[in-house]
Amino acid sequence: MKTVFTTGEAAKICKVSQQTIIRCFDSGQLKGFRVPGSRFRRIPRDQLYAFMKENQIPTDALDSGKRRILIVDDDEELVELLTDALERDGRFEVKSVNNGFDAGMMVEEFRPDLIVLDVMLPDINGKAVCQRVRRDKGPDKVKIICISGMVEEDKVQELKDAGADDFLHKPFDVDKLIERIGQLLDVEVRA
Repeated sequence: MKTVFTTGEAAKICKVSQQTIIRCFDSGQLKGFRVPGSRFRRIPRDQLYAFMKENQIPTDALDSGKRRILIVDDDEELVELLTDALERDGRFEVKSVNNGFDAGMMVEEFRPDLIVLDVMLPDINGKAVCQRVRRDKGPDKVKIICISGMVEEDKVQELKDAGADDFLHKPFDVDKLIERIGQLLDVEVRA
């Protein structure tokens, strides 16, 4: 378990910008130390935890150390396959829902780091979900990978314009999805 964090790592855990963490550090709100002989700041786990509690920032990302993934797809077999693969990987905590309405509720409750989003949902299309997440959470808070077997190439750009960070055509290789998730969340690649 990690005991000391960089300002960038603390920013990802708290879901704020690195500049916000640096300002809090420099103003004394967030305690830590500077690396001797450099300008780099480091934040001990207990100080980060206290800061998060004090500012009502959920501490679950710090507690588990796992990145949260929300799978939104009405294909139960695919959801089961992806959930099993991501949980076996060990770096992720996974939840799933099967429609856009529940996705909206779960984004608020679970606060995922990344959403794997089927474009063709029973109640709403993935583009609308992307737009809503971006409007509510901002452009950088949550990463979104859209998946679909029925989207033409010209529609992929529309999804990206709506807020998707990446797109995979179904069927896809699960390892490739996990690799893309790792890249988007900037987690170390498994050997």
